[in-house]
Amino acid sequence: MSGPGGAPRGGVESSRLAAGLRDLRARTGLSLAALAARTPYSKSSWERYLNGKKLPPRDAVEALCRLAGEPPGRLVALWELADAAWSGRGRSGAAQARDGGSAAAHGPERVTAPGPAAVAAAGPPADGEATPRTAQRLAGLAAGAGAGGVALAAALALWTAVGAGGLVTGAVPDASEMTGCRARACDGKDPESMRCDLPDLVRTPLERTAAGGERVQLLYGTVCGAAWGRVRDGRIGDRVEVVAPGVAPRSVRVLDRFDAEDALVTPMAAARGPEGVRLCLYPAGGGARECFSA
Repeated sequence: MSGPGGAPRGGVESSRLAAGLRDLRARTGLSLAALAARTPYSKSSWERYLNGKKLPPRDAVEALCRLAGEPPGRLVALWELADAAWSGRGRSGAAQARDGGSAAAHGPERVTAPGPAAVAAAGPPADGEATPRTAQRLAGLAAGAGAGGVALAAALALWTAVGAGGLVTGAVPDASEMTGCRARACDGKDPESMRCDLPDLVRTPLERTAAGGERVQLLYGTVCGAAWGRVRDGRIGDRVEVVAPGVAPRSVRVLDRFDAEDALVTPMAAARGPEGVRLCLYPAGGGARECFSA
């Protein structure tokens, strides 16, 4: 999430959000390990969220507010500003939904949530099971849906509850309504923040173990039209780079032990498909690079 010179990519908005999260964490008295034990997010993820290295999911912000006994309104508003700065797009604020205001148009790139009736009629993913992560992301869309948000949230709850039991048939909401960018608009963006890594919308065309034990993957967002790299079991100083035709290479470096303990992903590189995309590992200490192609 850092830009040139180490400044947070989301600018002052991200800095304010990170400071607010650190204050809440101090109020709870919980360690990073304790936060990880009480939430779906790892210790290393919390380290990056609290230090402004990565934009946290909205659910992580709300989870920390619950642990601290803090009403989520102020921190969610900060998250909305940071999210808009990070993605470069305006989004409907959660405050509008609470006030009963209708979702305002933000131009042709805004994400439009499906209507309640459409979602209620929608069935589970193709494998017949409503995955928790997909449902969680869809619920995030409901939060910003304006006056229809409450009905939409209820419809989503129904879809999640009955999907696995096969009581409702049909297709899930259009995939293009779930993601935050498409094609060139995704270039350089974070796949998690843009929801390009939804389980049903991503492929893993390449997975290798490097000589040093690092596990690297090339992932491709089928709806977003972009590729990115992931490294696990990295060593401090390792760098992973994804190279796609016609766009700038995108890379991520393992900076500390928290990064080494968790999985890191590169920003996305716009690509029409995984073919011709190259994933390279530059090992710590100046060792020979290892490159893999899909």
